[in-house]
Amino acid sequence: MEYKKFGDFAKESAILDGNKLSMSEIINREILIIGYRLAESKYSKNNNPKCLTLHIELDAMRFVVFTGSVILIEQIEKYKDEIPFLATIKQIDKYYTFS
Repeated sequence: MEYKKFGDFAKESAILDGNKLSMSEIINREILIIGYRLAESKYSKNNNPKCLTLHIELDAMRFVVFTGSVILIEQIEKYKDEIPFLATIKQIDKYYTFS
């Protein structure tokens, strides 16, 4: 008898593996964006109810980075079809942006 495999029918979100990094650890460093997840934030700041989890590679290791940056959220949603891509996150005043 042929059985179905869980992966054939499950529509679960991909697991984002890796240790957590802070934004300050990746600012001005080239990273490989390999995935992301957007969810409701537990700590809503500046009237932004969303939290972006970036799944990245840095120095051949995988990490996750959490942010509520509205600009990064807008950019990742706009360019999600281009993932994976290399980027550098810059801090301009109080804002983060891909470059």
